[in-house]
Amino acid sequence: MLNKTGVPTLEEIKSRFPKKGLLIKHKAITECYEEIPCNPCATSCPFNAIHIGEDINTPPKVDFNNCVGCGICVYSCPGLAIFTVEEHSDHLRFKIPFEFVPYPKQGETWHGVNRNGDIITNVDILKVSITEKYDKTALIEVKVDKEFIHDFVTIRRIT
Repeated sequence: MLNKTGVPTLEEIKSRFPKKGLLIKHKAITECYEEIPCNPCATSCPFNAIHIGEDINTPPKVDFNNCVGCGICVYSCPGLAIFTVEEHSDHLRFKIPFEFVPYPKQGETWHGVNRNGDIITNVDILKVSITEKYDKTALIEVKVDKEFIHDFVTIRRIT
C-alpha cells in the first residue's frame, strides 16, 4: 500500500508501536518503512535505543526498553519520520517535529491530522521547544485523545 499511496497501512503503523504498557513514558516511534541509506537516528541516540544494523539501508528498530523518549532522534531525522508518544489515563501526549512558521504557541488548539492529510480531531498544544542547535525544527508536544493513537501524525493551524 505504501508504494501505491504513500501512506502506510494500519498494520504497518501498529508494527512500529511497543506492546501495551510500555507507553507509560515517552517512547520513540519510527515511521521509516522504506530501505534507504540513513542512520542519524541511530547515531544520535545516547541510549543505544535505535538500531539500523550493518546495512545502512535497513529501516531502524527501536529498543523500547532502552528508549527514554528524550526526542533527540526526532530532531535528528531528516525525513521527519520519528515522533514520541506517551499514554496517560485519559489521553496521549505526542512530541512531533514541526518546521512550518509560524510555530504554534503553548495553550493553543490546533487540528490533529492523519497520514492522509485529513483533519481527524482537535489537539491542545502543551509545549513548544525551539532551539538553534536543531536547525529550526521545533518539537511540539500535543495532547491527543487516545482513540487516535494510530491515526494522529501532525498538526495544522485552525483557520
